[in-house]
Amino acid sequence: MSKRSPRLQFTDEERAAPELKKAIQKADKKADKLDKAEAKIPKKTVKRKERVVDAEGKVTTRLYFEEVDKKKPPSKLTHAATAAPINSALATAHREIRQSEEDNVGVESAHRIEEVAEGGVRMVDSAHRSHKLKPYRNAAHAEAAADKANLKALNKQAQRQNPQFSSNPYSRWQQKQAIKKEYMAAKAGKTGKNTAKATQKTAKTAKKAAENTKKSAEFLAKHWKGALIALAILLIVAFLLSVVSSCSVMVQSGVSAFGGSSYSVEDDHMKDAEAQYCAMEAELQEYLDTYESTHYYDEYHYDLDEIEHDPYVLLSAISALHGGEWTIDEIGGTLQMLFDKQYILTETVTTETRYRTETRTGERQVTDPETGAYLYDEYGEPIMEEYEYEVQVPYTYYICTVELENFNLSHVPVYIMSEEQLSMYATFMSTLGNRPDLYRDSFYVDAYVNTEYEEYEIPANALSDPQFAAMMEEAEKYLGYPYVWGGSNPSTSFDCSGFVSWVVNNCGVGWNLGRLGADSLRHTCSYVSPANAKPGDLIFFEGTYDTTGASHVGIYLGNNMMIHCGDPIQYADITSSYWQQHFLSFGRLPQP
Repeated sequence: MSKRSPRLQFTDEERAAPELKKAIQKADKKADKLDKAEAKIPKKTVKRKERVVDAEGKVTTRLYFEEVDKKKPPSKLTHAATAAPINSALATAHREIRQSEEDNVGVESAHRIEEVAEGGVRMVDSAHRSHKLKPYRNAAHAEAAADKANLKALNKQAQRQNPQFSSNPYSRWQQKQAIKKEYMAAKAGKTGKNTAKATQKTAKTAKKAAENTKKSAEFLAKHWKGALIALAILLIVAFLLSVVSSCSVMVQSGVSAFGGSSYSVEDDHMKDAEAQYCAMEAELQEYLDTYESTHYYDEYHYDLDEIEHDPYVLLSAISALHGGEWTIDEIGGTLQMLFDKQYILTETVTTETRYRTETRTGERQVTDPETGAYLYDEYGEPIMEEYEYEVQVPYTYYICTVELENFNLSHVPVYIMSEEQLSMYATFMSTLGNRPDLYRDSFYVDAYVNTEYEEYEIPANALSDPQFAAMMEEAEKYLGYPYVWGGSNPSTSFDCSGFVSWVVNNCGVGWNLGRLGADSLRHTCSYVSPANAKPGDLIFFEGTYDTTGASHVGIYLGNNMMIHCGDPIQYADITSSYWQQHFLSFGRLPQP
C-alpha cells in the first residue's frame, strides 16, 4: 500500500461554516471508510531490531515483533500478461490435437476431458486470485475516494480564506494545482505532525500561487506577442515528441498546457465574432418568419430545425482554423463558411395540375318551349339569347416546401479541419478556452468541461481472457478523455464509434477494421443475445440522436457494465433507464 490519505484537521469554526460543512463531513466519512478498508488487509508479524543506548552510553540491541500489511499479490493484468505465453502454448497444443481427433475417437474424448479440467483449474485460480486481491482493491478505492474528498475540502477552505484569489478561472486552476501538489507531498512523507498541518500548508501555497497568477497575467498583457511565439514553439516541440497526446492530457500538464488550451484573442474580438454570427442567425430567422409575405405560392410546408449554436464551439473552431490568433477583421469569410456548413436551407417548389370551376357567358338560338323548334324573327333572322355555363379550367398549383437543417456546429470541424487543427479545437473545447466566464449564463458552460468518471473494478475472471484483457488495457488509457464529434484518435480525442474503433484496431489482438461508425460496427459483428453476451462484445444503442440504425456503441464489460465515450470516456451501468430505453443489440467481433 502507498502512504495512506491523511485525516485532515479543521477548526470548530470551519466545521460550522456553511460553505465548508458538507465538504468536511464528506472528507471525514471517506477517512472512516478508509480506516475500515485498511483494517481488512491481511497482516503478518515480522521481527524488528532496535538499538537502545542507556544512561551510561552502553548500546544494546532489542528484539521486538511488529504487525504489518502483507505484500499485495500481483495484479490481474500482470497475471494475465504473465500467463499469456503459457495459455498461448496450451492453445497451440490443443489445436494440434484437434487436427487428429477425427481419426481417433479415444483421443477426442480424452482431449475434451483435458480441456474441461484446464478450464476448471483456470476458473478456480482466477476466483482465488480475485478473492486475495479484494481487500487491497477495496483499500485502494477507499484511498482514492478519501484523496478526492480531501482535495475538495481543501479547495473549499482555500476559497473561503482567500476569496479574492478565486475571481477568475486561471487563479482557481492555479489554486487547485498548488493544493494538490502540497497535499501529495504531505501524503508521501506523512507523519502525525505534517498531517495536522496539511490544511495550513496548502492554504499558504494556494495564496502564493494566486499572487503569482496576478503577476503572470500582468506580464502576459504587456508581452503577449512574445508569449504566443514561445507557446507556439512549445506546442510544436510537444507535438513532435508525442508528449501531449490528447486534449485531456494537455489540460493537466502545467502552465504551458494552460496557455495552449486558452483563448489568446482579446475579449472584444471574441464577443464581436459571436455577435456577428448571432446577427446572421437573426437574419435567417427573419427570412423564415416573413417567408409567406415575400413569396407567392399556393401552399407552404415547413420542416425547420431550431436556430442555435454553442458560442464556445464557434470560438474554438475559429481559433483552431486561425492558429489560435485572430482579429474580427480577419474572420469574415470563416464566419460565413461555418454558417453555410451549419445551416442548410432547402426550398423546393413542386407543381400540380388542378382544376377550378369558372362561369362563362354564351349566346344561343331560342327554341319553342313546346315544339323545340328554332325561332326566327319577321326578317327570317334567328332569335338569339345570352346564357351562363360552367367549365373546368386547368391551372398550375405551386407547393413550396422549406427545410432548414441545423447540422450542429460541433459536427462541422471534423469535415473541414486537418488533424492538427482538430487537435487544437478539441483542446479548446475541453477547457472552454479557460474562459467559462465569457458566457456564464449559457447552459453550454457545463456541457464539455467534464473529465471526471466513476471508478469501476473489472472482474478478475473476465480479465483472464487475454483478448479482453488486451482490449481493456488499451481502452482504460483514455478514461476521462472528452467527447469530440468525429474524433478518432488520442490527439483529437474521440466520439463513441471512434473510441471503439481505435481500441479494437490498436489493442494488439490482430483486428484491423478501420474507422467505422456505430452502425457499420454493428453490421461487422455477429448477433449475440443478451443472455449470451460476454466481456469484449460490443453493445449498440439506437435513437440517442437523429439517425437510423445504431447511433451509439460501447464495449461490454460483463455485470451489466460497459466502457464508452460519453462525455467523458467512462464506465456506465447499462441497466439505467436511459440505456434500457435506447438498447438495440449486442454484437461479437469476428475473430482476428
